[in-house]
Amino acid sequence: MHAARALVLADLVAGEVADADVVSLVEESVVQRRWWVEQWPDGAEFVAGLVAQDVQDALLERYGRWPLCPVCGAGDPHALEVEPELGPDPHWVCHKAGVKVASVGALGSAGGGTPSS
Repeated sequence: MHAARALVLADLVAGEVADADVVSLVEESVVQRRWWVEQWPDGAEFVAGLVAQDVQDALLERYGRWPLCPVCGAGDPHALEVEPELGPDPHWVCHKAGVKVASVGALGSAGGGTPSS
């Protein structure tokens, strides 16, 4: 759980969106996912991707799309997506360009973008 929190926080910091209210979204997700892992211990390796998706969904509802794709320079801004949706080694991908952008927790090396509605 601590590793998942740290990875998602690193991506939020990279995108310069790690305000207190956004960090609270991470904490809410971690609490919910802790219960999930207690019910399904074999799913522990999937938690980082699930927390990233939870935070992404919560940010979309409150602030806008995140993380914005750093690969596509033209056209409408769009968010990256987590793949696999439920699996180990989660990473951010741009479906528009068809590329893996960064592992969850490594957006700082790829550029994460700020939320946009």
